[in-house]
Amino acid sequence: MKNLWIYLRAYKKEMLLSPLFKLLEVFFELAVPLVVASIVDVGIGNGNTAHIVKCTLLMALLGLVGLVCAVTAQFFAARAAVGFAEKLRSALFRHIQTLSYTELDTLGTSSLITNMTSDVGQLQTGVNLVLRLFLRSPVIVFGAMIMAFAIDVRAAIPFVLLIPALSIVVFGIMLAGIPLYKKVQKRLDRMLGITRENLSGVRVVRAFNMEETEKESFHTANEAFTAAQKFAGGISALMNPLTFVLVNAAIVLLIHRGALRVDSGVLTQGQLIALYNYMTQILVELVKLANLIITITKAMASGNRIGEVLKQVNDEEMPSSPSTEAKTNDAVRFENVCLKYKGAGADSLTNISFSIEKGQVLGIIGSTGSGKSSLVSMIPRFYPASSGQIFIDGKPIDRYPEDELRQRIGVVPQKAVLFKGTVRSNLLFGAPNADDETLEEALKAAQAFDFVSKKPQGLDEPVEQGGRNFSGGQRQRLTIARALAKRPEILILDDSASALDYATDAALRSAIRLLPYHPTTVIVSQRTSSIRFADKILVLNDGEAVGLGTHEELLEDCPTYREIHDSQFESQTGGAV
Repeated sequence: MKNLWIYLRAYKKEMLLSPLFKLLEVFFELAVPLVVASIVDVGIGNGNTAHIVKCTLLMALLGLVGLVCAVTAQFFAARAAVGFAEKLRSALFRHIQTLSYTELDTLGTSSLITNMTSDVGQLQTGVNLVLRLFLRSPVIVFGAMIMAFAIDVRAAIPFVLLIPALSIVVFGIMLAGIPLYKKVQKRLDRMLGITRENLSGVRVVRAFNMEETEKESFHTANEAFTAAQKFAGGISALMNPLTFVLVNAAIVLLIHRGALRVDSGVLTQGQLIALYNYMTQILVELVKLANLIITITKAMASGNRIGEVLKQVNDEEMPSSPSTEAKTNDAVRFENVCLKYKGAGADSLTNISFSIEKGQVLGIIGSTGSGKSSLVSMIPRFYPASSGQIFIDGKPIDRYPEDELRQRIGVVPQKAVLFKGTVRSNLLFGAPNADDETLEEALKAAQAFDFVSKKPQGLDEPVEQGGRNFSGGQRQRLTIARALAKRPEILILDDSASALDYATDAALRSAIRLLPYHPTTVIVSQRTSSIRFADKILVLNDGEAVGLGTHEELLEDCPTYREIHDSQFESQTGGAV
């Protein structure tokens, strides 16, 4: 939590001026009961109208100056709080971008969204209120107590009893509330996760008529969130009634003792009214302080959550110095590579070994869940090998700086992801300086040029969020074009042609082979027809390599590959009918 305050360093002036103006307001406010006492004792007691008018004007002046101080303090507090939130949100977003896939999987998307929105918002509110009230409320409380003792020591005894009792209540509820509000935010994560999942998978939910089931799931999560929030709110809600009971009990004691001392002539009526006003000021400020403590409790819980994310360090960081080229003809080589996901009970990949020369095509095939996507995710080092070694151009992958490694590699993931903008902005994602000729070359190779050129604005055709104004096949071809625009040395196609028909798929593979810069290509596919002409084909089964060779060799020697091929061949030729 304390590490977050570095983002307030740029607002030292605001952090100083806001409490300063609040303290000025406090001094003017503490003077008001004395002016009231003077009006009662001198003005009303002696029938001095001129004194009453003068004191009334003085009170108005004190109120006006106090208002100016309060507004000025609010301005500086808001400026510091909003600036702090902006810097923290930016730093959090930048930090998230540095995290590896492992950390992102562990933290969870919905939790990170909550961190970026709700948690930062809670901290912004907390900073604003702390700068405005954290000094004001204690100073008024203790200032009112000092002023009361200055008026009459014995009559001020209730103040001495009140302050410790209120401190126990306030800080006790604060300490109890921090873990409760942290639990509330976790329940919010769960609810947001379900909402996000349903919104992204709404077509699947409706296709399987699971609306009622999903409603029930959301209802359960919502009720759990509401129950946690009610419980935390119930504990926090004890603050106001307990403080009111204590303060009102102190007021009863004050009036009782004060009335006796007025009757004995030790106190004047104006002084008793001043004591009552100071007690009322304490009551008002403690109510504000109670609400401030609740806000601080929420902010501390949110700050701890954000701090946990910022403490996450990418354990897979690569060197920052440029790599030296190694003399080898192998573009990619795996040597006894194993992969175990964080928290998993067993390896997802076991003892994978193969090599592929520069400019060659490697096909990877296997049943669902055999580890195909996991394997290709290790080439750009999205996930590090738990054992074994991966080489790129003869050099261990962990000796490459991240930027250099990923600049060499173009990745087309299983799910076609486009960003809101234009076709051009999406293609420039990996190659910001590419010209129109390069983009058109990439579109032609990806079999996307025909439909893009027919769009009214061509390369400047708008792309909606997620590319929803394009079909599935068009999105896949645009993501392939995006990877090709950077002219990568290694091109990874992770089952990225699944929405393409056989003719378009074949044309795509032919165009990639004819590219002038001859990228080394890794194709993950469920179809043997998509990889049959690859230089090498790697067959996976339950995370293990069960075959490596050409199409013809595998048909001879690999039962798993032959089974996949025969099932697809029979399906295509109607042998199953």
